[in-house]
Amino acid sequence: MSLQVVVNFRVVDESADWVVVDKPAPLIVHPANNKPEPTLLGGLKNLYSYEVENGACLGIVTRLDRETSGLVLVAKHTQAARELGMMFERREARKEYLAIVKGWPAEEEWVCDAPILRAGEIGSSEIWVRQIVDARGKECSTRFVVESRFLRDGMEYSLVRCFPETGRMHQIRVHLAECGFPIAGDKLYSGGGSEYLEWMEQGWNAGLAEKLILPRHALHASRLGICWQGEEISWEAGLAPDLMAFIEGMPVEFAEGVVNWCRKE
Repeated sequence: MSLQVVVNFRVVDESADWVVVDKPAPLIVHPANNKPEPTLLGGLKNLYSYEVENGACLGIVTRLDRETSGLVLVAKHTQAARELGMMFERREARKEYLAIVKGWPAEEEWVCDAPILRAGEIGSSEIWVRQIVDARGKECSTRFVVESRFLRDGMEYSLVRCFPETGRMHQIRVHLAECGFPIAGDKLYSGGGSEYLEWMEQGWNAGLAEKLILPRHALHASRLGICWQGEEISWEAGLAPDLMAFIEGMPVEFAEGVVNWCRKE
């Protein structure tokens, strides 16, 4: 008797050059820190094992954080990876995210142009990946539009559509926190990062649940658009079930069914 890992994601669309999938959280996109765990890339290699055996070389084009759900674009061969990568570098692709944030913004639409950089570049930081707003940082711009405002357990939240004009690490999360509306469940940017350090040391616990409310940050890559071989193509992925449940006031199951462990004879 052996155990087989089934990575659970949904194929949204594909061609001979690329595949678009809807990734759940907390599935990681590709291997990190030599830690043996299921990944989206590994699941795709299993799905396209015949193509891989015959020369296909899968490459992640749009990376998402472990806790971010939604659309991921994956190239099927090296040339497509190169062309798609250059397209995103030239800012020719269109990306939209949905975020559940704490609070009710006074404005319906606004732009944040605060430059950001890694905290460790200008001082000591216990969290290597944490980004901060700083005048010495890189150009960074995100447009925000409020989709709706709602109450849950007497607390104010908003569903915000996010349009990143640049592609810096954690850009949307940093900009929303800078504007005073941190993403619900964000361990890195809801405060000074202490929640993240506690989570790394102890795992999810009652104290973190009281402070963060959600066990993952409420960010979802909802729309993606490119021009490929002269044709405009766009994809959309509805809000992840756990985030929808949160908005609707229902109990939240954290990424139910992300990874299934199935017994195989």
